[in-house]
Amino acid sequence: MVQFLLKGAGVRHLRLTKYIILGLLLVQPGWAASKPKTTQVEVPELLLEGGRKLSFERSFETDRDVKPKKGFFTKVFDLVVGAPDLHFLVRPYSVVTDSHGRIIVTDPGAQGVHIFDFAQQKYKFIERKDKSKDAMLAPQCVAVDDKDNIYVTDSESGKIFVFNADGKYQQALGSLKGGEGFFKRPTGIAVDSAAQRIYVTDTLRNKIFVLDMNGSVTKTIGQNGDKHGEFNFPTELRLDGQNLIVVDAMNFRVQAVDRSGQFEYAVGMIGGGRGAMFRPKGIGVDSEGHLYVVDGNLGMVQVFDREGQLLYYFGQQGTGFGDFRLPTGLFIDRNDRVYVVDSYNHRVQVFHYYGLNQARGGVQ
Repeated sequence: MVQFLLKGAGVRHLRLTKYIILGLLLVQPGWAASKPKTTQVEVPELLLEGGRKLSFERSFETDRDVKPKKGFFTKVFDLVVGAPDLHFLVRPYSVVTDSHGRIIVTDPGAQGVHIFDFAQQKYKFIERKDKSKDAMLAPQCVAVDDKDNIYVTDSESGKIFVFNADGKYQQALGSLKGGEGFFKRPTGIAVDSAAQRIYVTDTLRNKIFVLDMNGSVTKTIGQNGDKHGEFNFPTELRLDGQNLIVVDAMNFRVQAVDRSGQFEYAVGMIGGGRGAMFRPKGIGVDSEGHLYVVDGNLGMVQVFDREGQLLYYFGQQGTGFGDFRLPTGLFIDRNDRVYVVDSYNHRVQVFHYYGLNQARGGVQ
């Protein structure tokens, strides 16, 4: 019946459509009335030393959050023909932003990658799960290069998938003959466009692989162990100047090594209290050089200086804004916005750190 109304071009069909809409309004008066606004509990600003502060900005979980709000007639149309399917964050893991401010989120639960563009009010979903060759099975961590190409590690297939800025598939690095992947379990990834290098942690091999932009291995960093420069199940990876910041998960610490693999410093120790690490996940560095570490077990983000001193923390176990349930990925953009993947709450939460210069009225 609905298809007939949409395809018909006569006045009679238009009148019939009007009658249907009028009938829907009569039997569902709630459509004519404005919906009461949902009251959001404000997250208090975290006031820090020297006038610094951390503020909660937003939370998002579906493509509806990025698109413009629907008008009255759009809602009626959706009621008649059926609303389009929503794209939800199912089990998000990692997050990054590109040069245009688009937020890119891997989702192994959905076997794909979400791209949220709030500036353009657009959304895109990338997947390759139905491909006979180089199917993307469990997208884990994500990075972008200086051209906004997207690099995604796949912990199940053992490959790195590369997409251009429009989300079009380019290639699979580490794809071997027969369909196997070179890596045992690739997780963290970082791209150095200037040096034309890709850094990938292979968790099950306990080392970092250094690749050229074609995917050829140029060197490896680290080995299994608990000494300086050694790793025990390394996961997330970030570039910080000339250093690589690595989550050394089963050594319950975060290590910094230089590009040659020489140890620089380490933060953290085993434990369940503040300042210790039990389940370190995502990492990031703000404009003042502070190191942010997500702890999935504690449900919080801890912030350290390079000497390992705990500066502050935020978050707790829960479902409200500012709370987390098994948080995983973290990314800090050039404006010190802090993106935290709140995995079991199926959302990404965004905070804004105002450093010393911003607190004194500096340029954002």
